[in-house]
Amino acid sequence: MAPAASAQPIIGVNLRVSKRLLWVGDAYYPIQNIARVYTLTIHPRRKEAGLLFVKRLLLIGAVTILLGLLAAAIDASSGFGSGDNGGSPGLTALVLIVAGAALIYSLVEMLKVLSAPSHFVLAVETSGLSAAVVTSPHPDQLRGLAHQIADAIENPKAEFEVRVDTITISPAHYYFGDNVNMYGGTGNVGMAS
Repeated sequence: MAPAASAQPIIGVNLRVSKRLLWVGDAYYPIQNIARVYTLTIHPRRKEAGLLFVKRLLLIGAVTILLGLLAAAIDASSGFGSGDNGGSPGLTALVLIVAGAALIYSLVEMLKVLSAPSHFVLAVETSGLSAAVVTSPHPDQLRGLAHQIADAIENPKAEFEVRVDTITISPAHYYFGDNVNMYGGTGNVGMAS
């Protein structure tokens, strides 16, 4: 489940089942590889985006102070900051410019997630790593499609075609799928309830 946030293009595509294949636009999924079809509302990870911004802000501040002090000492010892060399900005100014760019990048990344809308989607997961996500302004259409795809899994002769919308969703920006509580192991990311 890979790939952004509020400026996502919503693109119309054909979703069809034909000859034991599920087509979503130009992508196809063999019907026998479909593990799960379901509808859900995905919500942006706003809290995590805010916390990440605060962490980045603290890190940028600490690094800027340390590098700023080091750059100021180097500038003072080499005479860069005194204007002796025709007003060269020196290392201190470079540190501040890089810190400002990092701050702007972090702010833009947070605002992307904060301004992202929630979406009601139909998700199709395969037995591998791939998944398809489509949306529609009509939730009942998506629920009906889930039933039609389930019927196509059971009925090899089933065929249909419908126009839906597709969006690009980043799992880093949205809650997607189930939350699993996991205890023990290493490198696991989960939620404790």
